[in-house]
Amino acid sequence: MAAMIRTTVFRKFSPHTRILDGKYVQLHFSHVGRSKFTSTKSLYQESMTADGDTTTKHTNSTGDQQHSLDLSFCNAKEAYRSKTTGEIARGLFVFNMCSIPFLVNHNKTILKWSRKVLGKQLFCKIMKATFYGHFVAGEDQVTIRPLVNNNRRYGVKSILDYSVEEDISSKKAKEAEMKSCAPPDAEPLSAQPPSDEYHQSKQRSVVRQRKRVNSPEVQRFVAHEEFGDRREGVVSARTYFYEDEAKCDENLQTFKECIDAVAGAVTDGSGFIAIKMTALGRPQFLLQLSEVIVSWRNFFERFAGDRNKFSEEDFKTTLKDFGVQVTRDDRKRWFTLLDVTCDGEVDLLDWDNLLDINTQMGKHLVVPNVTTGEIQPLVASLQMEEEEQLSKMLLRMNEIAEYAIKKNVRVMVDAEQTYFQPAISRLTIEMMRKFNKEKAVIFNTYQCYLKKVFSSVKHDLELSKRENFHFGAKIVRGAYMEQERERAATIGYDDPIQPTFNATSHSYHSVMEEIMNQINQRPRGEVAVMVASHNEDTVRFTVQKMKENGIGPQDRLICFGQLLGMCDHISFPLGQAEYSVYKYVPYGPVEEVLPYLSRRAMENRGVLKKVKKEKSLLWQELKRRIRSGELRYNPDKVPA
Repeated sequence: MAAMIRTTVFRKFSPHTRILDGKYVQLHFSHVGRSKFTSTKSLYQESMTADGDTTTKHTNSTGDQQHSLDLSFCNAKEAYRSKTTGEIARGLFVFNMCSIPFLVNHNKTILKWSRKVLGKQLFCKIMKATFYGHFVAGEDQVTIRPLVNNNRRYGVKSILDYSVEEDISSKKAKEAEMKSCAPPDAEPLSAQPPSDEYHQSKQRSVVRQRKRVNSPEVQRFVAHEEFGDRREGVVSARTYFYEDEAKCDENLQTFKECIDAVAGAVTDGSGFIAIKMTALGRPQFLLQLSEVIVSWRNFFERFAGDRNKFSEEDFKTTLKDFGVQVTRDDRKRWFTLLDVTCDGEVDLLDWDNLLDINTQMGKHLVVPNVTTGEIQPLVASLQMEEEEQLSKMLLRMNEIAEYAIKKNVRVMVDAEQTYFQPAISRLTIEMMRKFNKEKAVIFNTYQCYLKKVFSSVKHDLELSKRENFHFGAKIVRGAYMEQERERAATIGYDDPIQPTFNATSHSYHSVMEEIMNQINQRPRGEVAVMVASHNEDTVRFTVQKMKENGIGPQDRLICFGQLLGMCDHISFPLGQAEYSVYKYVPYGPVEEVLPYLSRRAMENRGVLKKVKKEKSLLWQELKRRIRSGELRYNPDKVPA
């Protein structure tokens, strides 16, 4: 996998008026024109934006209607201008139900029995009038368009996701996980008791594996049955379990259909889809590749020390100091695996070579022994079946990227658990190197609750600069905190999560400051980022720093993202003030998105303080409409 980075330094915008520390002020923007805070350096400058479209910048153009951004996010009228009174009443009902612990804790059972008692037709009708109608856009590409178009009219774009999930038991989930994280020959071929032949086969499989040590760092990248159900402790992220290659092909087709849906609903190139790599292949490979990457980084840190760069002769001398005896040919191969620019990455293969059908990935799954410096194979060899499965996984990812480019849609690769993430992030960066030459098409996701996130972001920004490709990122807090903490404590490796909520917020803000510094140091559009956060303080911080760095909302370099049905009091005021805002918009048949709805109910229970504010604002707007005689308010008949 690849080496690292190249690019140039460019413009510096004149800073806009600063937001006074500790105080909220209103920023005034024209609805259809440019911000009043427009840098004269952007006069008539055409650039590729984070929204993916080409825009022509003008100085001080104004529209005929202005919307003010209240950074306290307490303006109920502005927040719900896009909603009918019925939608406001529905939102109040849904959030009130999500505040009742008994209903939330037993929501799966209640939904199951409601379906049996009411029958499919009545059950679906009630769901569409309540929870489904609030959190899901519709059943298919046709029925979602009214909501997508209405949101767009009020400044909010869409990230579409076909949210059909299979609701399997925890036992089946663990069985699927353990099977998919082991070599194919390590499992019996049928449900019958294993035969003597199977035991012999399993022994051969064990011989194939590199001799494992019981250190926590090694066990970190091994599947453990007690954590086999990756849904446990996770309410805000979807989980895929590997069934077989046919299911991965089915997931590929689903992602391509989502791309079609986005292309049909959003024609200006600003659309996104989100994918997970665990949907596209056997997670065994993500575990193995993650271990390879982390092991090489650890070895590199010990080997390189404080040096900024080193030569092959330096490498030879250091190996000798380690007491490592290798042949000249082997030494050259190990040297090429190290990144000579000393940023700790392993140059295994570039993306095109990864896709080469003649490439044998097994020979690249090697790790250094930090104590001896000896290079050891992670597995003695990959079976032909494993090589084919890994190749298909990479080809599926490539097909998604090429299809998205063809349809003018961007792709966000979601982050997952830390034992998968090094591989996911590295593969995503390799896709960026290939596909992000002209604009940001592939976006990597960075989880700010991770202790090492700042160094990861800084490294990848520098990589994109040196290798001359566009950097695309989605910045999130993180979805797997409870699960990650428990797994680290049980297995014995260092907790990868920030110690406190405030530490995560500080991490998030540090990442955003670094990204904005890079935006101002590089040509327009080379860095694009989505702030995917429901946290008001983080949104306020970003808006303030955008002003201080001369980044206007109309520049479309930084966008914001929230879930459909949540945080409308943040999304719509931002959108109506001309900031680039997206809603994550799920769709699918009622009965097949019940697991998604269950997670939304659980998530709202976990953020009662935020839900309390949303309920208060909804009730405030409902009362205002009653008093002013606007119960029949129709957002389609008023200027956006």
